[in-house]
Amino acid sequence: MSTASNNRIGGSGMAASPAISVRPALRGVRAYSRPAHQPWVDLRLDANEGTPPPADVLDWAALIPGAEVERYPSTASLEGRIADRFGVEPDRVLVTAGGDDAIDRVCRARLGSGDEIIIPTPTFEMIARYARLAGAEVVTVPWRAAPYPCEAILDQVTPATAMIAVVSPNNPTGLSASEADLERLAAGAPRALILADLAYAEFAEHDLTSAALRLDNAVVIRTFSKAWGLAGLRIGFAIGPAPLIAAMRAAGGPYAVSGLSLAAAALLLDRGQAWLASQIRRVRSQRQSLAATLRSLGCEASASESNFLFARFRNADWVRAAMSSLGIAVRGYPGDPELGAYLRISCPGGDDITNRTSTALLAVLQPQALLFDMDGVLADVSNSYRRAIVLTAEAMGARITSEDIRRAKAGGNASNDWAVTHRLLLEKGVDVPMIRIIDAFQGYYQGRDGASGLRENESLIPPRAVLTRLASRIPLAIVTGRPRQEAMEFLIRHDVAKLFKTVVSMEDAAPKPDPAPVQCALDRLGVSRAWLIGDTVDDLFAARRAGVVPIGIPAPGDSPDALAAQGPAAVLDSLAQLEDLLA
Repeated sequence: MSTASNNRIGGSGMAASPAISVRPALRGVRAYSRPAHQPWVDLRLDANEGTPPPADVLDWAALIPGAEVERYPSTASLEGRIADRFGVEPDRVLVTAGGDDAIDRVCRARLGSGDEIIIPTPTFEMIARYARLAGAEVVTVPWRAAPYPCEAILDQVTPATAMIAVVSPNNPTGLSASEADLERLAAGAPRALILADLAYAEFAEHDLTSAALRLDNAVVIRTFSKAWGLAGLRIGFAIGPAPLIAAMRAAGGPYAVSGLSLAAAALLLDRGQAWLASQIRRVRSQRQSLAATLRSLGCEASASESNFLFARFRNADWVRAAMSSLGIAVRGYPGDPELGAYLRISCPGGDDITNRTSTALLAVLQPQALLFDMDGVLADVSNSYRRAIVLTAEAMGARITSEDIRRAKAGGNASNDWAVTHRLLLEKGVDVPMIRIIDAFQGYYQGRDGASGLRENESLIPPRAVLTRLASRIPLAIVTGRPRQEAMEFLIRHDVAKLFKTVVSMEDAAPKPDPAPVQCALDRLGVSRAWLIGDTVDDLFAARRAGVVPIGIPAPGDSPDALAAQGPAAVLDSLAQLEDLLA
């Protein structure tokens, strides 16, 4: 037997070795990260990433020769282009690995133990992180609404103030400072460096770059990640006083930016101006449209000048989860006492994205109907349909357990209990014609030869009063895999039939997870937005595919875990919770 795995260096095998200490500034600090996206999320509006240039603007294949991939890259050519563009000398420009790298370098070059940096908050979190890593103390000033808090910042200036951060447009609020703000800060704190992080400047009404470059004590940070759509290539730049830029150049690695990134940025500067202008128009149009949608829904949206919106919600966690359930990721701040009620929604531009996002927000916050699966949601079928599966299997010479049934339901494609029975029998090595399964199953469920059927065991899960209150607020409908007759018999027996505007049953459309029955219910109701409450993954998949908000509720005795793993907007304990969500 090989013992190689026992001889590895590191890992848990080092438990007996002396602990390796790290700097106090890094103890307990977690690396920056954002939540992982679920597989069904295909529209990512949580990172403010821009739309990449089309092939006619940026020919990726043509970049390879110019990138000189076999040689260490030189930033000199791109720095010269940037210097010409902004009217400065090349020694005032430093190309970096994204704006983050530029911020890190300026903090290393300017800050140290005993220094202070003043940062209006909330803002881009990496500024404070890099400042602390450099040994500086962070002084914060609230900036939640316009205008920029110049007076409050200047009140905090002390002899230890070495830097003042100005992120404009600000992330995450989208608020902007003005030229007058920069000039006042520079004059009021002449010994402090004004860090002008202008990553989103292209989207603002007024680009502050020229104003900042006229100041003796300011450095500008820009990036190709946002408006230019090159976030994955990690390329940014800083413009500032030549001595500071020289120190920043020494404060980082000599080859921080790849040759491919440099070639792409140079090509965009040469050929992409017209495309950039049109892209900015699209982003501003989407920003305006989505802001109008949010305000029409009663949400408080900031006057953003960036490629995102920052909005306050009554239940931000619900909205974030519900948008994700529809395949759209937005940035939330769960657990943050300052930002927990807010969401940030990127606006990458494009009518299709605008329409999809607006439609999803309307579905989440202003549904026109509630759709219910029947079995396991309205009807407790643990002693009827599920019991019929067990008895049918016994009649065919096989043993099927309740756990087998739960597993089959959790695996999907399990809306038809006859088909579930057939599949479970095949797993047990029993292959009988479907017609025999249906005959036996229905005999147990409906009753035969004067014997009562298992249907008599069914009970209504939610109190009728809950359904009555819901029906008084919003149209209700049922989307079930039951035969119509059996569905109506249950509803009439429990005196709730009149509460539902329509019932979509087995005869009306393909079974879930196909979205057809969900769409059928929408069409019959004459609505386009709804929530669907179901107890199986088939319900969730069908809802999502139809653009309906999927909400899970486990059947009696079932675990909520299988539902939660499929990313519904919520997993309820009872249907009474819908009343709070509708509020």
